[in-house]
Amino acid sequence: MNEIKIEKMIYILRGHRVMLDTDLAELYNVPTKRLNEQVRRNLERFPEDFMFQLNQQELNTLMKQFPHDLEAWGGRRYLPIAFTECGVAMLSSVLNSPTSISVNITIMRTFVRLRSFLAMDNAFDERLTKLEVGTNKLFRVVFERLDEVDEKLSPKIDPTRKRIGLKK
Repeated sequence: MNEIKIEKMIYILRGHRVMLDTDLAELYNVPTKRLNEQVRRNLERFPEDFMFQLNQQELNTLMKQFPHDLEAWGGRRYLPIAFTECGVAMLSSVLNSPTSISVNITIMRTFVRLRSFLAMDNAFDERLTKLEVGTNKLFRVVFERLDEVDEKLSPKIDPTRKRIGLKK
């Protein structure tokens, strides 16, 4: 199973990284109808933070953002179901075939890799913010010193001389 392919099937919805039932069914090599059937039979395993059904607006937004997936969006009676990382993990207990087990392992590794990229990105942001604060202090000191030098030199310049540069 290709992790890059799986990565492209992970969307951000309602602040969560999710995978849609159609994509999961494709990966597990089962019809979407059967996957959702198994989920409905085991609803107690899938609380709201594990899965949710998209609303029409969310579906329309996805269709606009990913028009190359149009064949996956059409031909359905019901709106797609989105599974969070925990929901995908729970699917392995509902779909118990060798294919689903190996696919689930790959999906979990992809989620973990994405989480580590996010953690690295956050660490980079923190370092950049610290650098900005330090740089701002340094520039403030430099400009204060330049102002002091300007004040010391200004009295030595002939006051009748025409000033160049920005006028105050």
